[in-house]
Amino acid sequence: MPQYLMNIIQPDGVVPEPDFLEPIMRELKAFNDELRAAGAWVFSAGLHDASTATVVRRQDGETLLTDGPFVEANEHVGGFTIVDAPDLDAALKWAARYAEILHPLPIEVRPAHYTEEREC
Repeated sequence: MPQYLMNIIQPDGVVPEPDFLEPIMRELKAFNDELRAAGAWVFSAGLHDASTATVVRRQDGETLLTDGPFVEANEHVGGFTIVDAPDLDAALKWAARYAEILHPLPIEVRPAHYTEEREC
């Protein structure tokens, strides 16, 4: 079955207070339980702030490491969920539920590309 990545796009800056986040996290847990019950859940995780990123690239035969995100922006991927879905329409229905829970944060949906062995 095709897999789809659902990225949470969030602004950089101060993390909301626990009192604000607690009901959202409770809804996310229920959402993940719903995905599991439907056989659609593959994996999900939140990410640390984009400032904790390290970019690794090859240039002129050398490996270069750069602290911080790849691009200068005021928002980055803050977390993600990977789902099994029969098609994009089904993945978008899951993403709509995700966006409802995380409003006003947008959810980016992208199909995964892999071989039969699920490798790039």
